[in-house]
Amino acid sequence: MADSTMPQQARPGQDLPDLDLAGADWRPGSQGVGDVQIAFVEGFVAMRNGRRPGAPSVVFGPAEWRAFVANAREGEFDLT
Repeated sequence: MADSTMPQQARPGQDLPDLDLAGADWRPGSQGVGDVQIAFVEGFVAMRNGRRPGAPSVVFGPAEWRAFVANAREGEFDLT
């Protein structure tokens, strides 16, 4: 599936911008480890599963991204 047709995942209460992810520069999310890829597009951060690039991407605003990264560093999303 081409990146230009990649859907984006909206969350309740969020107005999702209509971002064109076709030319996004996708990078590994954590030093090349794992399947998460991120791209910075028009002031937003898009995140996707690198093994399934055609699946929906999650888009974060700047404040949401900072909160997500802080909580991930604190282990909030760890499987225990």
